Amino acid sequence: MLSFQGWLSFLGTWGPMYLKGTGVTILISLIGVFFGFIVGFILAMLRRSKVTVIRKITGAYVELIRGTPLVVQVMIACYGLISLIPDQYGFLKNVLVLSVITICLNSAAYISEIFRGGLNSVDKGQGEAARSLGLTEKQTMREIIFPQAMRTILPAIGNEFVTLIKESAIVSFVGIQDLMFKARIVSGTTMRYMASYVVAAAIYFILVFFLSKILAVYERRMNIAHQS
Repeated sequence: MLSFQGWLSFLGTWGPMYLKGTGVTILISLIGVFFGFIVGFILAMLRRSKVTVIRKITGAYVELIRGTPLVVQVMIACYGLISLIPDQYGFLKNVLVLSVITICLNSAAYISEIFRGGLNSVDKGQGEAARSLGLTEKQTMREIIFPQAMRTILPAIGNEFVTLIKESAIVSFVGIQDLMFKARIVSGTTMRYMASYVVAAAIYFILVFFLSKILAVYERRMNIAHQS
């Protein structure tokens, strides 16, 4: 094991590389949750559609994505689908672009279930009461159901962001220079495998720990506001 001075020297030499990888990890996770939020909301609305075919297709998509590992989805996109993309769409042949798209679509499937659960948690009687007062279905959703559902939805989406930070390490397998990729470079260069991956684990822990604390504070404030 490294001594205290050894750790300082190790971090002083390789710290900037870890920070660059951390920035890529956070960026990928943010993009994944942001677009996952948008696509997930659309999927949740489609799953509430009165058209059976639409409900079944979106339901099958969600089940397929949630039923297969993210690492497999990334591998299929970057090593399989990439060869099927026409040359005129060359920007899509970039493994970073394909990885981010895959993560967004994966996150969307999970977020759609968060939306669906949050919307279903609102008492149906409130929607019926709103429509009896003359509100349309869209107005009822926008003014009555959705604001109440957000109290359940937002903390869960925050947890999805925390989960995505850890799962994004998968992109290192296709050459994306995230935190895990940088750790592999450091370990191969220094031959200090334990130290290299301990630093990566510590950074992941710090990110998740502080995000979890921020989410906990936010949830408490939401509960206080709801009770008052």
